[in-house]
Amino acid sequence: MSLFSDDVHSEGLPLDGEAARSDGSGPDPDAGDRSAETSPVPRSRRIGAALIVVAFVLLLVMVLSPAPYVIEAPGPVFNTLGYNHPVGERATNADEKKPLIVVSGHKTYPTKGSLDLLTVSEIGNPDQLPNWGEVIQAWFSPSKAVIPVSVAYPPGQDVQEQNAENAQLMTDSQKDAVAAALNQLGYHFTQRVVVKQIAQGPAKGILQVGDEILTVNGVEVKSVQSLRDELKKNGAGKPASLEIERDGAKKTVSVSPEETSGAVVIGIGAQMDYRFPFEVKIQLDNVGGPSAGQMFALGIMDKLTPESLNGGARVAGTGTIDNEGDIGAIGGIRQKMYAARAAGATVFLAPKSNCDEVTGHIPSGLHVFAVTKLAESVRVLDAVRTRSSTAHLPTCPAS
Repeated sequence: MSLFSDDVHSEGLPLDGEAARSDGSGPDPDAGDRSAETSPVPRSRRIGAALIVVAFVLLLVMVLSPAPYVIEAPGPVFNTLGYNHPVGERATNADEKKPLIVVSGHKTYPTKGSLDLLTVSEIGNPDQLPNWGEVIQAWFSPSKAVIPVSVAYPPGQDVQEQNAENAQLMTDSQKDAVAAALNQLGYHFTQRVVVKQIAQGPAKGILQVGDEILTVNGVEVKSVQSLRDELKKNGAGKPASLEIERDGAKKTVSVSPEETSGAVVIGIGAQMDYRFPFEVKIQLDNVGGPSAGQMFALGIMDKLTPESLNGGARVAGTGTIDNEGDIGAIGGIRQKMYAARAAGATVFLAPKSNCDEVTGHIPSGLHVFAVTKLAESVRVLDAVRTRSSTAHLPTCPAS
């Protein structure tokens, strides 16, 4: 049957072709000529039906065609006090069920509750873009974000290169988290800012790979961030005095920083080099980036502290961290808040520098605290543990 049709049913007719009257007295003068054939569908209706079908096909093609975007959605949640599989999921076998944080060579203590680290699932990449239907649906979802693929994957960097970079950032963040936790707890250990790479720039021919940077203009350099801060204070285009240690000998060199993309730099890649007093191993696979640093540090501290940091509550958070305990901004914070709430958290530790993205987008039932230092996060946990008032603690406003 066609999409549009008129079904007309004929009645039986007398042999002489005249319809019988209801009283049987003869031909019915009001009876019309009832044809046994179906009336043809009007041409306008046939055209209209065809246009609807064509429009539907075109819409379907458009919805299923690739869109130049990627979608960020809430990802798996991991309890740093628990195991290395996502919260709410069971390990498929015993080999996969490993403690997320393992401390060797030092006494540890039982923990309670959770200190959840959060992830973002990315739907799509330059090799496999999401379709327009998925993108349109994500636009209307408060827990998802749609970003241009060129922003998520800068030109000249493929998926494999970005994955490798994120894996290295995760490795570095774990070391920095151990250092931050041990510094917060008062342990003493070697921590140096060391030149790992020399690029074309002001430091080429002056600094060498392996140099330890001790001071900038007489100010002690304790972290990579403090090196950046002191170079920024010095400014571009004028000499900065750097005290370094090379092959066991100290010397002072002069380097004139330059400005690149708004940053004051000397053309080196610097990293932290640590000598920890005992081993802390973080066992987390298939998660990249530096944003779990804060929660790693808190998880390590909890295992090394006799009293539970969170009092058994479910706490979630995010943020980069350096060895001095400075907490930095991260991406995908809206998706992480929704992941935290879905996992049951009511307390969320967010970098203060992310508050502009948080305000107006906080899921119902989640209390978001704004932190800049690891010590501030510990104060929030103290209040949670003792069930004290949190009115004096800085928050990201709900609206």
